[in-house]
Amino acid sequence: MNRPIQFSIAPFTPAIKWIVIITSACWFGVQLFGESLLKFPLSSYFALVPAEVLFEFKIWQTLTYMLMHSSQITHILFNMLMLWFFGGELEQLWGSRRFVTYYLLTGFGAAIIYCFGMAAYAYFSGDGRNLVIPVVGASGALYGIMLAYGILFGHRTVYFFMIFPMKARTFVALMGLIEFANMVSSQTSGSNVAYLAHLGGLVSGLAIFWLQSRLKNRDESKKAGRKSRHLHLVVDNDKKEDGPKYWN
Repeated sequence: MNRPIQFSIAPFTPAIKWIVIITSACWFGVQLFGESLLKFPLSSYFALVPAEVLFEFKIWQTLTYMLMHSSQITHILFNMLMLWFFGGELEQLWGSRRFVTYYLLTGFGAAIIYCFGMAAYAYFSGDGRNLVIPVVGASGALYGIMLAYGILFGHRTVYFFMIFPMKARTFVALMGLIEFANMVSSQTSGSNVAYLAHLGGLVSGLAIFWLQSRLKNRDESKKAGRKSRHLHLVVDNDKKEDGPKYWN
């Protein structure tokens, strides 16, 4: 008898709840109400425009672009669902503060990689159009979240296209390969999709995990060094039947 497929519902944790609320409020208030009804181009001020970040130093765009999404509801809907599905257990494991910090750092890293990637592409190709095209969406940070899930819960089963079961780490690797192929085939920008920002989120997540590993190893080495400095060899010559004793 075949075992039925079981689906577990990810916890809707506090930080994820507030990220969803704030992001949704920005989408409704800024983009639907402000732009569609009042015709005021608010998102252009908060979206990520590589030329403005690099040459006009509008650094806030490297974070505020995560709050902006396209006018299509599917964009923000799928992003927030992805945040919930992959982020709930991570927040439970890390705590809200560490989770939000990681979310913002991977989003920021994705933005920086995208800006410099587009600048390099413009320099070598002579095509600078991508430098002035706004980028919106939290996908870069979400790919960082997905990477963390694949590292920490790599043996969990996820369903590719909601059909094909595979290990979480395999799913993350496959998504990375797909994004890389899409980026190459679309000459780094793609059709309305910033594939390089997605890859930037993966790279930023890897960099954070690598840095954390290095810092942890350094702290453990320091602790081991402090213990060895307090370790003394004591030899009792009056009791020849006993060997040397170590005291810590």
